[in-house]
Amino acid sequence: MKLSAFFNKIEELLIAFLLSAMTLITFSQVIARYIFSSGVVWALELTTYLFAWLVLIGAAYIIKCGGHIAVDSLVELLPKKARKLLALFTVFVCMIFVVIMFIGSYQYILLLKEIQIELEDLAILEWQAKIVLPLGFSLMFYRLLEVMISVIKNKTLTMHFADKYTNNKD
Repeated sequence: MKLSAFFNKIEELLIAFLLSAMTLITFSQVIARYIFSSGVVWALELTTYLFAWLVLIGAAYIIKCGGHIAVDSLVELLPKKARKLLALFTVFVCMIFVVIMFIGSYQYILLLKEIQIELEDLAILEWQAKIVLPLGFSLMFYRLLEVMISVIKNKTLTMHFADKYTNNKD
């Protein structure tokens, strides 16, 4: 199994699990509050962290799918070679951003690990709940690298979804 296919499967399973878990927890809280006039204290905090995991893993997945928003009306007017160069530049700038975010999040996790703070309502350490930060940015970097290779090999000229389903003119 190729590394990319492995990451695809893991991402898809995690996204499905996280979304399902968030939905079930939130639904059970609504039922508990409105029918039984009760609920659990930790549900909001858990849902918040599940959502953070969903956003970061989902951002990497959407890079793979090419689903991020792009406004490219001017770019489409450029010749094929210029579009390719612009796409490579864009991916490179995104990679720099992701590396900066990875470094910051990694340092943050190291600090949290050193001070050993527990979450307010859940009995786990804060660094364990937030480990998705460097993991998510690592996965985003990997996906951006895939996009860069795809552009270099002339499989696509942009980072967005529509380019994969339309003919590249020139």
